[in-house]
Amino acid sequence: MQRCLYTAIILLVLPFAVSAQTITGKVVSAPSKTGVAKASVFLNNATFGTATEDDGTFSLRGVKPGQYDLIVSVIGFEEYTQKVQVGSTPINLNISLTPKVMMMREVIISSNADWKKNFEQFKKEFIGTTENAKYCRIDNPRILNLMYTRKTQMLEASTDEFLVMENEALGYRVKFLLKEFTSSGLTNTITYAGRALFEDLPGTAAQKQKWKEKRDEAYYGSARHFYRSLYKNRLTQEGFMIYDFNRAIDPNRPPEALIRKKLKAFQMVNRDSIRYWMQKDAMPKWYKERLTKPALTAYDVLRKPKEEGLFVLTFPNFLYVVYTKKHETEDFKDLYRPLDMENFETSVITLFTPAVYFDLNGTVVADSPLYEGTWSKSKLANLLPVDYEPSDPIKN
Repeated sequence: MQRCLYTAIILLVLPFAVSAQTITGKVVSAPSKTGVAKASVFLNNATFGTATEDDGTFSLRGVKPGQYDLIVSVIGFEEYTQKVQVGSTPINLNISLTPKVMMMREVIISSNADWKKNFEQFKKEFIGTTENAKYCRIDNPRILNLMYTRKTQMLEASTDEFLVMENEALGYRVKFLLKEFTSSGLTNTITYAGRALFEDLPGTAAQKQKWKEKRDEAYYGSARHFYRSLYKNRLTQEGFMIYDFNRAIDPNRPPEALIRKKLKAFQMVNRDSIRYWMQKDAMPKWYKERLTKPALTAYDVLRKPKEEGLFVLTFPNFLYVVYTKKHETEDFKDLYRPLDMENFETSVITLFTPAVYFDLNGTVVADSPLYEGTWSKSKLANLLPVDYEPSDPIKN
């Protein structure tokens, strides 16, 4: 059953004229009802964060409209999370924290060489390999809980406190509470979940200007830029073209997990077998791929649910998104590209549910889709806070 009803077509307008608001509240211990001091209170993936006062009170000022996950984290208590919809009126919250039942973590003994190897893989897959990644540094790597299972080729990671990364490319200090991270060598998939708080790094006027330019570069053409352009009905003006995309999995290509398993099993053992599975790996994953022209409009894929400040993206097959203001620099083996199409940045959106909900900030708030192509490269090194606004959106 759908989460809510929504109208067939939304009349698209420019952003709502809602000013920034304040979120205030008090954090107390559930058993004693006394205020909890020095608790971290922040909006996930945004630049708004603070610590509670001695009596447990807090205030987050200047929050731009949109839906956020408000997080409260402090040692000795279970993490608290609550969705808040910032609109036309201030928000006041009363938050009770539940004491955490301390449990012994499984002890994993590994050599320092193994830990370093696992950490290098984690950095590559969590931070990324883009140019910006070269200017990122993790300040406290040893708080990472890392475990690699050879049989399943699975790397797992988590933290009990903030993992702090200095991003000198974009000028942010990112504090990340990593709940889970998995990287599968069998399926070539990476998944992670956690909470992030962005803080501006100190710098000279020249540094700040350079960071602003790099942030704009990361923003334009991103998924967040696309979602914002979609609900504003500015796809063409902002450089996006979208198409209905149809394709089917090639039945002659073995499953990805089987290919990865066989390649590992026959490596350095059987030359004929490894050659056979390398050929299978080189086969395209998809066939019968077709774009339907002309391009779709925002009216074709956007709906408006009843909830204030939310939008719905829905389409029957796959959505092919082209950003015409940048050219792609990476060759994606399984990404379809028509012969008559210029090498623009291109992404494919796959839905796992009938629709995707997103807010005024261009942030998906439930049922995240799968991104292929350009957007699949987005890792922590290129991540911007949800409240980021480009320097000159009209000039872009």
